[in-house]
Amino acid sequence: MKQIAIELIPDKKLGGFTARIPGVPAYGEGKTENLAIADLKDAVRAYVEAFGINDLEELVLARTTTHYVPINLKEFSLA
Repeated sequence: MKQIAIELIPDKKLGGFTARIPGVPAYGEGKTENLAIADLKDAVRAYVEAFGINDLEELVLARTTTHYVPINLKEFSLA
């Protein structure tokens, strides 16, 4: 069994968590980390039904790189 990275993003305003696998367009939400992961598994199952396991494997196994660049977050403001 292969282990994969799952990001858990806390919702500071509403509480709970969003769970996602980097590179895969499927998300899970829940009041706890475990519930968010369980919801993510359901979303990934639906993704596989729609696009196939080979597509999922391609996304999960894709090599990615992370770059950290200096940026002023206010640049994204519409004001």
